[in-house]
Amino acid sequence: MKKKEDRQKKIIAWLVKNKKAEVSALAKELDISQVTLRKDLDELEQAFIVKREHGYAQLTSIDSIAGRLAYHFEEKTAIAQKALEKIHDNDTVMIESGSCCALLARQIAEKRKNVTIITNSAFIADYIRLYDTVEVVLLGGIYQRDSQCLVGPLVRETAANYHVRYFFAGTDGWSEDTGFTNRDQLRAQAVRDMAHSADSLILLTEAEKFSQIGTVPLNVSKRLKGVITDYKIPASIKDLLQEQGIQIICA
Repeated sequence: MKKKEDRQKKIIAWLVKNKKAEVSALAKELDISQVTLRKDLDELEQAFIVKREHGYAQLTSIDSIAGRLAYHFEEKTAIAQKALEKIHDNDTVMIESGSCCALLARQIAEKRKNVTIITNSAFIADYIRLYDTVEVVLLGGIYQRDSQCLVGPLVRETAANYHVRYFFAGTDGWSEDTGFTNRDQLRAQAVRDMAHSADSLILLTEAEKFSQIGTVPLNVSKRLKGVITDYKIPASIKDLLQEQGIQIICA
């Protein structure tokens, strides 16, 4: 399994850099057989990361969640794997939309049993639809085509029917003045609404987001217990968040 994961990371990294590749040339470049490469590409296509046509492979659009999965894929996968340590068989968890969150949902589906995932992400529901190891509860709301998630008052009303230990969410940025942020008002409100149904909110984000600032503060400091990120998080920011009582876990 480890060898396959390493191969697929190399395939994604190569496509991020070069955008598109002929399958035969890519197999030669990565020193693997075309049969093995095609199997890996089949899996990456099923995961919506890669699309294939006429003997070529390329990433899906960066404008979609599926396309964003490929960028910083190694860091996001490590973050998802670290978050998985908090989840056990037969648990119920809440997961918001976003690329790190989608990879966590897939980790759960692949490595845990009988887990119930409550989410406002139609993308996540579709992303893990082939796994019988998880049950997905999709919250109601208004469907956003770009983020493929549900937002609006119904999110809070339907989320209020549940109580979980952990709620995992993403973020688009951070600043010392505003804290964690999102680019979209409705998605930010969905995070706030879902957080009311959890004991602990844990944000999943690659360290690059700490150099970006979204326009809408999440305003979840009372619920936020931890952040799982990568080792590139600046030490000054890590120290500041820890002083605020937020656990920082680096993957």
